[in-house]
Amino acid sequence: MESFRIGVDIGGTFTDIVFLGDKGTVLIKKVASTPQDYSNSVIQGISEGIKELNINSSDITEINHGFTVATNAILEGKGERIALITTKGFRDVLEIARLRTPRLYDLYYQKPTPIVERRLRFEIDERVNFKGEILKDLDYNSLKLITKNIQSEKIQSVAICLLHSYANSKHELEISNFLKSHIPNINLSVSSEILPEMREYERTSTTVINAYIRPVVKDYLENLNNQLANLGFKVPLTIMQSNGGLSPVNLAIEKPIFCIESGPAAGVVGAFHLGNHIGTENFMTFDMGGTTAKASIIENGEMLLAPEYEVGGGMSAGHRLLKGSGYMLRVPSIDIAEVSSGGGSIAWIDKAEALQIGPQSSGADPGPACYDKGGNNPTVTDANVILGYLNPKNLLGGNFLINSSKAQKIISENISAPLGISEIESAWGIHILVNSNMGRALRAVSSERGRDPRKFTLVAFGGGGPIHATGIAESLGITKILIPPSPGVFSAFGLLFANVEYHLVKTYFNPLSNLKLKEANGVLDKLISQGKELLISEGFNSLQQEIIIQLDMKYIGQTSELTIRMPDQSFTIESINKIQEIYMNEHDKTFGYRVDEPMQLVNIRIIARGISSESRVPDKINSSNKINQSKNDNKRKVYFGQNIGWINTNIVDRLFLNKKPHKGPIIIEEYDSTTIVPPNWNASLDSMNNIILEKTN
Repeated sequence: MESFRIGVDIGGTFTDIVFLGDKGTVLIKKVASTPQDYSNSVIQGISEGIKELNINSSDITEINHGFTVATNAILEGKGERIALITTKGFRDVLEIARLRTPRLYDLYYQKPTPIVERRLRFEIDERVNFKGEILKDLDYNSLKLITKNIQSEKIQSVAICLLHSYANSKHELEISNFLKSHIPNINLSVSSEILPEMREYERTSTTVINAYIRPVVKDYLENLNNQLANLGFKVPLTIMQSNGGLSPVNLAIEKPIFCIESGPAAGVVGAFHLGNHIGTENFMTFDMGGTTAKASIIENGEMLLAPEYEVGGGMSAGHRLLKGSGYMLRVPSIDIAEVSSGGGSIAWIDKAEALQIGPQSSGADPGPACYDKGGNNPTVTDANVILGYLNPKNLLGGNFLINSSKAQKIISENISAPLGISEIESAWGIHILVNSNMGRALRAVSSERGRDPRKFTLVAFGGGGPIHATGIAESLGITKILIPPSPGVFSAFGLLFANVEYHLVKTYFNPLSNLKLKEANGVLDKLISQGKELLISEGFNSLQQEIIIQLDMKYIGQTSELTIRMPDQSFTIESINKIQEIYMNEHDKTFGYRVDEPMQLVNIRIIARGISSESRVPDKINSSNKINQSKNDNKRKVYFGQNIGWINTNIVDRLFLNKKPHKGPIIIEEYDSTTIVPPNWNASLDSMNNIILEKTN
């Protein structure tokens, strides 16, 4: 009997579920997301897949999950009402923040409202210095009063963040133990456990967000776990982290802060492992879903991680570059730029009679007008139907009927009539404008970081990625595109390709030139031991472990640092010389210059990665999902812009490309996505069934 692994990725519009069998069988399920309770769509899709494959729950060996519950709680302000306990004199750290503004001359800029009400930010008399020395003992009388106030306010989630607790966590742990003994079932987020790093604002903000989303994530994951158990599943649920590694569900419940970007991370992880499998090192990823589009970089075979980012600020592009717009999270995350442009993004006319796209989205319900579920706003998907890019009758292999005349009517009334232009001009305008918006995300991770996008292969996935890939690639000068198998659910595949990872960090603030080698190696060895013990607890022996060491560094006098990979497994005089050279090269790549000045070591990081004994990426992916297509549907008229106009275009499936490369224009229809191959592009299939698009002269 064939055993299966399941990957589940929840998006704003659809929930994607992939069944991957150990004998190569693949089944894809794409069901409408259920925002009122996302677990409903997960259980629906898994149940349908089990029935369709005619297997039992005992045949499932793994369930990996990426979700948006934490993100939605922040964006919608639906987290738990929380309290903060902090050192006397520091209750307003969240208000003061870093005095950054995302746009220098924005006269209407408003700081994000702190998640904790000021009256629920409690100060306690205690003090520890940066060396970890206790200057003032914890005042238990203050703690008793704070505990009574928390009880009277019926607070069930508390963040504890004291000054310099990264150097000595004694007082934080005393507060934690006291609260646990006096308030049963209280949720506690302790900064020395969440983020043992210097910088009180980043540590406080990160700990507070963890406390804010923890009850919501806990309820969701425990509910989903219980439903899976009721269906007879014995395997534990595993969660994708923002850093691209998998973690046990109990860690995701305790520290949901590490899983906020789990959905977007999964697609990049999929591209990373796919690149390793086919021997390509430089990718730019483009993931277009129903609500947003995301971009990231894989350079020299490595995913780029950002040590911090912001959420909930409403920024439309490059949110890791524009600081001050949202809530600061100091957790490692795959470096992703995101724009509010997706298939469901709404097109509208502003007061200056100019066409705009988003950030509002039609979402899963009611969805685009062509879904015929009550949507009355023109969307990107409606425009793509009018242009002939999408099947005018149905999607999802014939299982999802659409109403193309409704799309025409809505765009005509809302865009064409006000602007005095035709439906085709309106639809083409929507298409090229959303391409321009999404191109900003790709520029944010490439040219704005000193990287030439023309040197990268674009990997396009998500339901809308393959439709818009060539238009965006041309605007960036990219000449090669890779469309992976089942691109519409590729993030769910990424969940199945990922490895278990633990990311550990410890502040070690010392000048590199005067580094005490024995002391520094002691800190490093302790982190490595912790990482190895965690991997052993997950069943990975010493031969299945990979330890990656990273250093946060800066020039002395700078206020921010860069993260580099340590070339050796310990600090030696020789390795310090290598570290200096690596840092100067990274500084030059990021900021455009390098100087031979004294450097400061700030944090030591390790990534403890569990490596499976067998490859988690299959040699070839063949979906069992079929498309119900009649002979009369093998051609349709497709619009390729004002210079080319309409062309009667062949409609084919992916395997049609097996015989030989084909010149555009062609449309490649699949169960979960559609790939547009315009004139002046060629399409072929590689050994893994990836579609390769190449620009011709």
